[in-house]
Amino acid sequence: MILGFVLGMGALYGLTRLDSAMRISELMADPAASAKLQVDGVAPNFELESINGERVSLSQYRGRVVVVNFWATWCGPCQVEMPLFQSRYEQYEGELAILAVNAQEGVEEAKGFMKDFGLTFEALLDPGGEVQELYLVRGYPTTYVIDREGILRVQHIGVLDEAQLDETLESAGLGE
Repeated sequence: MILGFVLGMGALYGLTRLDSAMRISELMADPAASAKLQVDGVAPNFELESINGERVSLSQYRGRVVVVNFWATWCGPCQVEMPLFQSRYEQYEGELAILAVNAQEGVEEAKGFMKDFGLTFEALLDPGGEVQELYLVRGYPTTYVIDREGILRVQHIGVLDEAQLDETLESAGLGE
């Protein structure tokens, strides 16, 4: 029954790989995994390689509000919200970091997407999906907003519209 629910959610949010659904169902059944990731708790640190080959960690952005967005090039809702992220990235230059964590695609696919959409914020590669598992990603897009002290303030599954994004950024201390 849980597997059916996970597969149904996967279809709803664009997951098409059974192995991803299986890992997600395992995480959903593991209370210790979900206890590590909680709104109003410390956001788990991670380190990934950017599409430019640099190592990037979440902790290096302490002092800024951080949006961690899990996305894929084939995800229609991801394509809709990316220009909005770019707009807010430019609006809050120096105060806001956006870490766009790609869903296990190749560097060339991710680079092409970022170029096609004119995106200048950080795009990261998660080839084994470990960070997606750490953050319990169940569908794309999934967005987390982390405040300047590293506290997870918002988890949002699905596309964010302008009002929702502004509200989430305000909850983390931007735009007040």
